[in-house]
Amino acid sequence: MKVVGPKNPNANLETLGIKNTATQFWNLTPEELIEETIRRSQGILNDTGALVVDTGEFTGRAPKDRFIVKDEYTKDTVDWGGFNNPCTPEVFENLYKKVTAYLADKDIFIRDSYACADDNYRLNVRMVTECPWANLFAYNMFLRPEADELNGILPDWHIIHAPEFFSEGEKDGVRQHNFAILNFTKKIVIIGGTAYTGEIKKGIFSVLNFLLPHEKNVMAMHCSANVGKEGDVALFFGLSGTGKTTLSADPSRPLIGDDEHGWNESGVFNFEGGCYAKCIDLSEEKEPDIFKAIRHGAILENIGFYEGTRTVDYSYKAKTENTRVSYPIHFIENALKKSVGGQPKNVFFLTYDAFGVLPPVSKLNVGQAMYYFLSGFTSKVAGTEAGVTEPQTTFSTCFGAPFLPLHPTKYASLLGEKLRNSDISVWLLNTGYTGGPYGVGKRMSLSHTRALIASVLCGGLDKVDYEVHPVFGLAMPKSCINVPTEVLNPRNTWANKEQYDIKANELAVAFHKNFEKFAAKAEDEILKAAPIVQQTV
Repeated sequence: MKVVGPKNPNANLETLGIKNTATQFWNLTPEELIEETIRRSQGILNDTGALVVDTGEFTGRAPKDRFIVKDEYTKDTVDWGGFNNPCTPEVFENLYKKVTAYLADKDIFIRDSYACADDNYRLNVRMVTECPWANLFAYNMFLRPEADELNGILPDWHIIHAPEFFSEGEKDGVRQHNFAILNFTKKIVIIGGTAYTGEIKKGIFSVLNFLLPHEKNVMAMHCSANVGKEGDVALFFGLSGTGKTTLSADPSRPLIGDDEHGWNESGVFNFEGGCYAKCIDLSEEKEPDIFKAIRHGAILENIGFYEGTRTVDYSYKAKTENTRVSYPIHFIENALKKSVGGQPKNVFFLTYDAFGVLPPVSKLNVGQAMYYFLSGFTSKVAGTEAGVTEPQTTFSTCFGAPFLPLHPTKYASLLGEKLRNSDISVWLLNTGYTGGPYGVGKRMSLSHTRALIASVLCGGLDKVDYEVHPVFGLAMPKSCINVPTEVLNPRNTWANKEQYDIKANELAVAFHKNFEKFAAKAEDEILKAAPIVQQTV
């Protein structure tokens, strides 16, 4: 066995069952990993120096193929069903042995990194993969230890990543050839049959979404965060594609993080050390910070080029609309060096409303905030999950249901504690459609959305009059600088007002049906926030 790179002298992969490997590449630099990727014909450079790769069959997450081992530790704590698919310890052991045996005689790439920018919650992660660019992804996305730390790192969790290993599906106790399995007792994540890198980051996100609320009573959140000059933190909750990364990348507000955070008594801290942004239809004009971050060291996934060039065509979606770029957070010029902030002042719930019913912005009281957080109304954006080719209306509890191992009420109760003991303002922000549903209306203007956020953050919407939506009870501002008045009330943007009323009622019915599973445990304050359903004859 040959060893290349700074290997931890105390590390022995044989204790993991990984034996007889060819060359072990430990903690290579980004440049070395890029060279290995190109040498193995697994990627090329674009004209800005970013590495371009193809993730193969899977260009998004596969929630139906993500499992949690059901054992003594998890059987009574995990909220089984929905996205939390159980598997037995025996299924895990069988696949784990197959994966580690598969890695024998192969070159493997090992990365020592960690999650959680608040040192009180640091989680050391060691990833073992057969793929150099997946190792670079881990470098980009997790937090990077200083060089002198590497010898002393003891991993808390391991990720064993084998995208070219395929299971035998039902014979191996899983659904099909790809899988991602979390074992909280052994503290190991195994991923096979898929090269989509989002499975790596969301694996550790799911781990933290279990450990921090369950063991530390710290809120774990699927949100981005930035901070103003006065230390005022803003959070942006939302599913992939709703605008978390785009809207938090504000040149005037340092970035704390773009996707995954914890919230404790001191404030907010980033779980990650990088950003994983959608880049479909990306332009320097609309998203300058992200556009400029696509340089040497960044990884572009599943994009296309203008013919005969190495210039990226960001409108290309022949393979997927979920084209992505990952880069270290310091590629954003005004990112905080230490990804930690104080207590939030404003919280935004981003909802991609494919119905075109909800207003572009509305202010929520505490009961409404809890109702909309538990509801998590949005739409799955094309390409973010396998099989999703156009927006699909969905209710993703806490704006992150695919990544929440505990019962949603745990996360909601933590949020409720934060809101009731503070003067935090909560806003519902529709980044979806206006003037009609998907296929009829048009996407909400990004410039209008940014103007609304800017007005919130500077206190401008504290000084205007509001009107109440007759169905949803939402407080809608009547005016906002740099936003046309007629846009603020969604009914005004529809040519056929009766059709708007019908669609609003349909959405209200959907909210009620979805909330039935929470109603028995919900307080009156939350139940009163439900929309009003008009009875039809």
